[in-house]
Amino acid sequence: MIISQWWLFLRMFYINEDLKQMLESNKDSAKLDAMKRIVGMMAKGKNASELFPAVVKNVASKNIEIKKLVYVYLVRYAEEQQDLALLSISTFQRALKDPNQLIRASALRVLSSIRVPIIVPIMMLAIKEAAADLSPYVRKNAAHAIQKLYSLDPEQKEMLIEVIEKLLKDKSTLVAGSVVMAFEEVCPDRIDLIHKNYRKLCNLLVDVEEWGQVVIIHMLTRYARTQFVSPWKEDDGVEDNEKNFYESDDEEKEKTEKRKKPYTMDPDHRLLIRNTKPLLQSRNAAVVMAVAQLFWHLSPKSEASIISKSLVRLLRSNREVQYIVLQNIATMSIQRKGMFEPYLKSFYVRSTDPTMIKTLKLEILTNLANEANISTLLREFQTYVKSQDKQFAAATIQTIGRCATNISEITDACLNGLVCLLSNRDEIVVAESVVVIKKLLQMQPAQHGEIIKHMAKLLDSITVPVARASILWLIGENCERVPKIAPDVLRRMAKSFTSEDDLVKLQILNLGAKLYLTNSKQTKLLTQYILNLGKYDQNYDIRDRTRFIRQLIVPNEKSGALSKYAKKILLAQKPAPLLESPFKDRDHFQLGTLSHTLNTKATGYLELSNWPEVAPDPAVRNVEVIELAKEWTPAGKTKKENPSKKFYSESEEEDGSSDSNSDSESESGSESGEQSEEGDSSDDSSEDSSSDSGSGSESELENKRTAKKNAKNKGRSDSEDGEKENEKSKTSESSSAESSSVEESSSDSESESESASKPESRKVTKEKEKTRQDRNPVTKDVSLLDLDDFNPVSTPVALPTPALSPSLIADLEGLNLSASSSVINVSTPVFVPMKTHVMLHRMSGKGLAAHYYFPRQPCIFGDKMISVQITLNNTADRKIENIHIGEKKLPTGMQMHVFNPIESLEPEGSITVSVGIDFCDSTQTASFQLCTKDDCFNVSIQPPVGELLLPVAMSEKDFKKEQGMLTGMNETSTIIIAAPQNFTPTVILQKVVNVANVGVVPSGQDSIYRFAAKTVHSGSLMLVTVELKEGSTAQLIINTEKTVIGSVLLRELKPVLSQG
Repeated sequence: MIISQWWLFLRMFYINEDLKQMLESNKDSAKLDAMKRIVGMMAKGKNASELFPAVVKNVASKNIEIKKLVYVYLVRYAEEQQDLALLSISTFQRALKDPNQLIRASALRVLSSIRVPIIVPIMMLAIKEAAADLSPYVRKNAAHAIQKLYSLDPEQKEMLIEVIEKLLKDKSTLVAGSVVMAFEEVCPDRIDLIHKNYRKLCNLLVDVEEWGQVVIIHMLTRYARTQFVSPWKEDDGVEDNEKNFYESDDEEKEKTEKRKKPYTMDPDHRLLIRNTKPLLQSRNAAVVMAVAQLFWHLSPKSEASIISKSLVRLLRSNREVQYIVLQNIATMSIQRKGMFEPYLKSFYVRSTDPTMIKTLKLEILTNLANEANISTLLREFQTYVKSQDKQFAAATIQTIGRCATNISEITDACLNGLVCLLSNRDEIVVAESVVVIKKLLQMQPAQHGEIIKHMAKLLDSITVPVARASILWLIGENCERVPKIAPDVLRRMAKSFTSEDDLVKLQILNLGAKLYLTNSKQTKLLTQYILNLGKYDQNYDIRDRTRFIRQLIVPNEKSGALSKYAKKILLAQKPAPLLESPFKDRDHFQLGTLSHTLNTKATGYLELSNWPEVAPDPAVRNVEVIELAKEWTPAGKTKKENPSKKFYSESEEEDGSSDSNSDSESESGSESGEQSEEGDSSDDSSEDSSSDSGSGSESELENKRTAKKNAKNKGRSDSEDGEKENEKSKTSESSSAESSSVEESSSDSESESESASKPESRKVTKEKEKTRQDRNPVTKDVSLLDLDDFNPVSTPVALPTPALSPSLIADLEGLNLSASSSVINVSTPVFVPMKTHVMLHRMSGKGLAAHYYFPRQPCIFGDKMISVQITLNNTADRKIENIHIGEKKLPTGMQMHVFNPIESLEPEGSITVSVGIDFCDSTQTASFQLCTKDDCFNVSIQPPVGELLLPVAMSEKDFKKEQGMLTGMNETSTIIIAAPQNFTPTVILQKVVNVANVGVVPSGQDSIYRFAAKTVHSGSLMLVTVELKEGSTAQLIINTEKTVIGSVLLRELKPVLSQG
């Protein structure tokens, strides 16, 4: 043994020496190989701390791969070797400025792993810089570092809260989970930080990584319990029919009005429940459990039942997951049996289940037992009693006893079955049966004298102390009903008193005392003998009990008045034991937490608060967005430039402002339903809307024309200029009136959660538009599809605010309010493929055929929607009537604007209709029903990834600038091999625009071709580069924040560019 240990020590010594030499080598390949071996040792759990000095020397290596592995090592051992790690602080600080995001993040991780108070200011500065980093991965690591710094120095709490507040506003799904975890660790009581970010977190939840989802859901559960009223009031409201004696009629009327007031769920409360519901299908058990506890604690009781199916699905997981899930189901099944009754068979015990799982399943089966299913369960329990697992068999007997107490109809049957078990060969089964029978007999002792006699005979064979003590207690309690048996049992127990267990000795003393009081003639001497034995017993508890009983039952001069009541004390009627579930008291802990599992409050547990009686002001969750534009408005700019005259006359300014106000009202009215459904949409859309409103195509044309006319016609009178500008304003107003009317028609068919005030706002808008059109006759028809830069302004989440007037738009044109305003300009599509896709075959549609294609036109139904043209053909010999779209089965977040119903389609007839679908930047299928008067057909539309884009016009300089910001994890690339003739400019352009709706970026190099687009839903840039290499190879590079879409587009472009 000693030799083998010595050999192992020598082997590790030589391995370490070999690695040290490799780390000190001048070759990067040797260093890289050494670091890979060291990280492999760490992964296997081997101690590599002795190599710290040799590894830390390579922290400044220029090789990125070596540097990454060195940082991985330092994160693990920096806390153990703090002095050596401190020597490299300057290197870590330099690495925080490294262009590679992985190096910056790793440097921050190492810095936060050095647990030395002296570097707290350096860590604080690094965290603040990382929180403002362009890379979401670095910002995520900054959130992780916040928790480490707080545990090292809690005095930095206020400064860390400022960083957390900044990171909570982050739009990246990569950061959301980490910053909420930091919030929970540092300042879980600062609910005010969540108000403005609540809706954003709800909407981002589906896209956050799994462990981030768990943290966010638990935090939002606590938040909701403080901000919304209870949805259970309607269920729990118990009518109080009794009237107080002094209560007036007015007071009673007020109470009844309060009771009758219907419960209406807050839209933000509904948003949380709706956005977490899809996560019940998550592959991660922790996410499903988190959503289940949220529904349990927050949703109306009628909606909570949907979690049962998902929880039962988790029972197919490993035993650890089963254990936690079953514990939570056991707690739920006590209060709401109906949730899990349909899945009763899922809780039947399998032979392969471990004992802990079997016991929990028994607990749940007991909770679900009722008159309807008890016969089935009892047959199941009979099988369990025969199990080889004795602990499980004993638990089954306890379960039978609980069922017998809960359901009075089967009490006698269970009792008879337990008596039969008394003849079982297994001592543990018999002992547990005795204990349970004792509890059952306490409920109706007068009826079961024969059972007590039968159990008295078992004293010779049963050796388990608890069972023997239970039999003696039963005989003592019923000694007057079995007057012949009880003294004989006492005689036999007196013989074996000294060898009995302490628990049995106590019951022998009690039996002797009871018989002394009821049958002193036969048992007086026997009781005194037992008391003398107990007086000198080794256990002090038995000696104390002996002295107490002697003074109580044997009267003498010293005994007080208590001995007169000895019989009433010892033979008092005992209350029947209440057999309750051990999970009954766990419901005050939040489900799915460690405290619930342990049934005790664990460190760091945050209690759920009670529902407030009155909900706090929901306006705190509104996010003002357009206010930023107002702050940046240069108030006196026009006056300074041209103090002699205004850009518009006063009358025109008044008209323009009133028109803009009416436009804003119509838009807010038409989109209020979308606000209530979507909650707090991402800030990107609001920023884009503000920038688009400042750079609309119509306003730009007006400003250019008026500027030219002012230059040409300087000598003309002001009245002529006013007339011409009046004409232009009329045309622009007519086009805006058309666009607002289109928005109204689209909002008419919006989802059902629109507010009640919506119809009123529509009426007001229509009246205003009517008067406007009467006042300004249309001089020129402007088609919405003719506009290249068609971007309707999306209403922000905040309360409706007036739109900017034309004069302010002109002033704001020169100010780049957002970084994207000067870069992202939607252009016309370069190429429109006419490829059609089959939506409904004529055979499946009973004569109705449907095809669809993507026209690559701006959608008139919404700026986040994609236009889809559907061609319907009637191939039958009869007329098809009432063609319309029925039930929509869309994924979460996806929206669809349907076409108006078609009254009839003649045989051999054809019609093309247009629909708008918001695919939420994903290639998920939009499923719905295409219905006729007689039938409904399930159809679906799946977009190619290239159709999720809008072409963008930008300069080469802007392209390179944006590409430089989208590197690292936001960049995907591949090598393409093809014949040289396939790499001509015409062929590359044709192939790329055929696959994706992208715009061509002018390039100063013949070997590089650039294309730019943005996603329709979120407006994220998609930059495509084809760079020709030597020979017949080329490199395809895609830069985008939407990495999933980027990788899918890469996979589609690669084979197209490779083939001839």
